[in-house]
Amino acid sequence: MKITDVDVWVVNLPLVNPFTSSFETKTGETRTVVRVRTDAGVEGWGETMWGAPVAAIVRQMVPDLIGTSPFALEGFHRKQHMVPFFYGYLGYAAIAAVDVACWDAMGKATGQSVTDLLGGAVRDEVPITALITRADAPGATAADLPKAMAEHAVRVVEEGGFDAVKLKGTKDCAGDVAILRAVREALPGVNLRVDPNAAWSVPDSVRAGIALEELDLEYLEDPCVGIEGMAQVKAKVRIPLCTNMCVVRFEDFAPAMRLNAVDVIHGDVYKWGGIAATKALAAHCETFGLGMNLHSGGELGIATAAHLAVVSSTPVLSRAIDSMYYLHADDIIEPLHLENGRLRVPSGPGLGVSVDEDKLRHYAGVNDRDGDLTG
Repeated sequence: MKITDVDVWVVNLPLVNPFTSSFETKTGETRTVVRVRTDAGVEGWGETMWGAPVAAIVRQMVPDLIGTSPFALEGFHRKQHMVPFFYGYLGYAAIAAVDVACWDAMGKATGQSVTDLLGGAVRDEVPITALITRADAPGATAADLPKAMAEHAVRVVEEGGFDAVKLKGTKDCAGDVAILRAVREALPGVNLRVDPNAAWSVPDSVRAGIALEELDLEYLEDPCVGIEGMAQVKAKVRIPLCTNMCVVRFEDFAPAMRLNAVDVIHGDVYKWGGIAATKALAAHCETFGLGMNLHSGGELGIATAAHLAVVSSTPVLSRAIDSMYYLHADDIIEPLHLENGRLRVPSGPGLGVSVDEDKLRHYAGVNDRDGDLTG
């Protein structure tokens, strides 16, 4: 079985509500979608973060893919190993789009789910984290914001059945602490997290971290910049530290371990360059006694299905994962169903999802009209 064609689309899909972090507010997501076709009539679908820049990198890879087998992933990764050196995150994301499409094709060709190809399921359902941001309390004054955010968090947990809540923090660390105190009072039993996306200084991270210790956070994610900064915070704060920003490639792992900078690492199929790379990260975390979870970059259904397959087949991924999936207003597949705060892992061949090509073309047309969404 050989790859004969590779198609690439860039799509824009709306979010249900605006989503605010410490560096942006966005109302939709731009994603790159890839299809590989083979001479055996088998198709494989992949999806990755970002738009036109990543799509351009994927198209540069196409000549190297034509005539090769989707099973030959080691050779593909070896041939493209310099792409992340030149393009960074964009390079990893482009490689992952093709990687996931090939895993989907391999599963369909063999009649097996990607979960089974990865070793089989250790869980059939994956818990999802409720994500809350200050955009969820429009019009609230600074004084009223903690109460408004806590009330919103209660509604989200009651409606969705979530066991974990994550606040996307801002540069206002004192305000974030106040919000978290209110959420903890309203939801004493929920697993609670905060992610300022490295917006706090080291001194502010230490101050806020000590203030938050009484709230029994599951972890504090990327309060400040860099491995060195995280190590300084970890030396003074008893809350476990998680990162999706200072350990983002395997070259970062050893320095982080030497400095005792983190307790939990967020992997991501699309930021780490594919499914096997994410599984390798899980092995690293288990070997060094670290926790692991998954980051969300705004995945639609194809990418979410790939994340679910990885979580389903990886014992160390036992926490509620980050996923913005439930925040999208639509999808390019028949939507995955969220029930009791969990997504069921698709069980069909490959990723187990089917692409609605009419919707794919529609949302590609939206991107043609509006360009990539940046906020």
